[in-house]
Formats: sequence, C-alpha cells, structure tokens
Amino acid sequence: MTIIPLSEGAFTIDATKEFVPFNKEQDDLQQRPLGSLLVEIQPFLVVTQKDVILLDTGLGFTDASGVLQLHRNLLANGIDPMKVTKVLLSHLHKDHAGGVVASKDAMQAPLLSFPHAQYYVNKQELSYTLGHQSLSYVPDVIRSLQNAPNVHLIEGTGQIDEYISYECTGAHSKYHQVFWIKEGNQVAFFGGDDAPQLQQMKNRFVAKYDFDGKKTMQLRQLWREKGTAEQWNFLFYHDIKSPTFIF
Repeated sequence: MTIIPLSEGAFTIDATKEFVPFNKEQDDLQQRPLGSLLVEIQPFLVVTQKDVILLDTGLGFTDASGVLQLHRNLLANGIDPMKVTKVLLSHLHKDHAGGVVASKDAMQAPLLSFPHAQYYVNKQELSYTLGHQSLSYVPDVIRSLQNAPNVHLIEGTGQIDEYISYECTGAHSKYHQVFWIKEGNQVAFFGGDDAPQLQQMKNRFVAKYDFDGKKTMQLRQLWREKGTAEQWNFLFYHDIKSPTFIF
C-alpha cells in the first residue's frame, strides 16, 4: 500500500465558511478574523494492488488555465487522474467535496472529476444536503452525485470489495463516515473531520463546530487506543505538519 498526501495548501476559515489561503511563513493568524481556524486541505491517494483510491476531493480550486488543482497534484505524483478507480467521500462539506466536479457539459450540467472511478457517498448525507441550503455545500457537487451512474450510496457500517471498511459516525456532521483500508498487515485509517489533526487525537476536548462534539471526542480516544494496538496509519486531512502518523 502506498499513501500519497495531496496538499492543496493552508487556509483559514471563519464564520463566513470561506477558505482564505494562508502563507505559513509570512501570514499572522492573529490578523485573521476572530475565531479563524488554521487548517491544511489535504486529500489522500491510497494505491493498493487492486485500486487507486482517492479519499475526499479538496476544495475544487482550479489554476489559471482551468485545470483542477487536485488533478495537477495527482499528475505531479505520477498519477493519471483518469486512472483513479474509487473516490471515498467522508462527507459533503465543500472543503472535502469541492473537487467532485471538474467542469460542465454542453448543457451546463456538472461533470464528475474522475469519470472512470466508482464514487462512494453516504445515502443519508446526500439526501440531507439536497434539502438543506448551507454555505458549507456546493450545489453542483450535490447535483452531480445525485445523477451519476457510477455513484454508490452506502449506509451505516459495511465493506467495499472486502478490504475497505466504512462506518457512519454522525459525529462531525450528521452523516459523516470514516474508512479503513486494509492490505496485508497495513491499515490506513481516514477519519475525515472526525479525526482531522494529530493534536486532536492527543487531547480531550469538545469542538463547537461538530454536530456531536462529545461523540467525536470519544471516538478519537477509541480510535487512538485501537489504532495504537493495531498500528493503523492515521491520515489527517487538516493537519498543518503531520499528514500521516502511526502511534
């Protein structure tokens, strides 16, 4: 198993839900609006013997020539975006699902960024976002997932192809889900925003921005204990310094 972090850079976010680029060497967090959080935006690619798996899709930003940043990051790592076989989505907040859509067709319908991949999204999460207007969601993303034939709607706890496990936690968001990818004696654990940073795994605290902050805290403790015993490789989507870590 090969794990490749696909960092899109550091950003601050406040109550406006806008992600503002942050230069870690030059910018001062104290100069950002009160309550701003400093986060990395970091999808992951996991290459196994069977699949090329993308875990979440970043913000969906494009460069000056209109190329999706996520595609550019994949190419920089020697990966053809058209070779991605699975896209696993923890939830549909725009910093995790913005890169689901790359462009639009002649009728202005959104097109999936990875047309040859199978997408896996929580069924209740998709249904919830369809009827819930929020600055946290991108309408084009929701519409594209609703209509595409290669989107699989999953629920609860289960497995994909017998080596990828998922669980709907309802912790950070109402229908948030996490994933384990197991190959041989390796386990990659992707907790999305339930387990977004290394420091959060070490400290006990309840975050106000979580749907169920107490449950999220308890899950982090449980996962750290189990992951330490079983030597999971934790993938931290929002960690500025430590994208991966084995306790």
